[in-house]
Amino acid sequence: MRILFTFVGGNGHLEPLVPVARAAEAVGHTVAFAGQPSMLPTVQAAGFTGFATGVDLGTPERLPLLELNAEREDRDLRDGFASRIARDRATALLALCAEWRPDLVVCDEVDFGAMIAAERLGLPYASVLVIAAGSFVRTALIAEPLNELRAEHGLPPDPELAMLSRHLVLSPFPPGFRDPAFPLPATAHPLRPHVAADPPVPAGRFVPTVSGTGRSWAPTVYFTLGTVFNMESGDLFTRVLAGLRDLPADLVVTVGRHIDPAEFGPQPANVRIEQYIPQSSVLPNCDLVVSHGGSGSVIGALAHGLPSVLIPMGADQPHNAARCADLGVSRVLDAVRATPEAVRDAASAVLADPAYRRAAERLRDEIATMPGPASAVTLLEGLAAGPGKSGGHCATEA
Repeated sequence: MRILFTFVGGNGHLEPLVPVARAAEAVGHTVAFAGQPSMLPTVQAAGFTGFATGVDLGTPERLPLLELNAEREDRDLRDGFASRIARDRATALLALCAEWRPDLVVCDEVDFGAMIAAERLGLPYASVLVIAAGSFVRTALIAEPLNELRAEHGLPPDPELAMLSRHLVLSPFPPGFRDPAFPLPATAHPLRPHVAADPPVPAGRFVPTVSGTGRSWAPTVYFTLGTVFNMESGDLFTRVLAGLRDLPADLVVTVGRHIDPAEFGPQPANVRIEQYIPQSSVLPNCDLVVSHGGSGSVIGALAHGLPSVLIPMGADQPHNAARCADLGVSRVLDAVRATPEAVRDAASAVLADPAYRRAAERLRDEIATMPGPASAVTLLEGLAAGPGKSGGHCATEA
């Protein structure tokens, strides 16, 4: 079977697809990825065939930090992802499918153009959720532009957007995390998010106390603003760094490949700033994550039973942060107004109160019971086989 995995955007849209693609390859299926041109090197570095489709979403540039604005974020989703970007993606993927001829399409949940292209071609398709709380992508918000695009491609109206969940939805988030006001569709199946297979390593280190008369345990804190909003964060890196570096803790910071760690100047011995470190090598050794609240960062922390301090800036982040606060796994700060002192106080409070860790560990335990990517491949095989047929390992090569 030939499976085309498609995603719109950056790492946060690619990474949830990767475990399923690897599992499909492991049983003999042929897989390839289609994403924006700037993501092609990342796809290839992961060992997959990649196709550049559509135009890039924009060259990253450093931007000032803006106030949270729900209307602005909704507009970006509606007029960007569900209109302009979806139109571009549908055209590009129709052309790619005519050439590569997949049997099945697996797309991230906001690659709406991939769904329309697959439906127009009569191809079965599955979506993989990439937004953890589930309250950001709303039918009422995106139905109009998507139905306009459907009409352009000769597809019937779909006012309830059944297209989003018509065949199969894979949800790599613990069910207990999702906003209960936005339940999963009937076609959804849980999928365990990727968790590093490294054996757990005790976090922190023993260091002398301030008095020098004894030794105490120093925790490890990981700080990230992701791979997109890191460029739109203004002086937030500087403020958070100033608040965290004086904690009695080891601090690991990743700033992204477009930011030079040297711009933050000399740091004390307990601070390490890098452009990139795989979360799989950081999180098993952590006690606390400080992040922007992106879905990947939030679920990565929870998969290791780690509480967070969240500083959301936009997109799905406020939705995830609100859910984390409701579940008792995080404290949430205002990105524009957070002072170094507020950051330090929030981090200290979460580290000092074991209730945050216990709440995070409950979600970690839920994640551990979820089925792995091999189960997703079985579901995909059944989808490709059609109604009433069982999916077997029917690897075919073209």
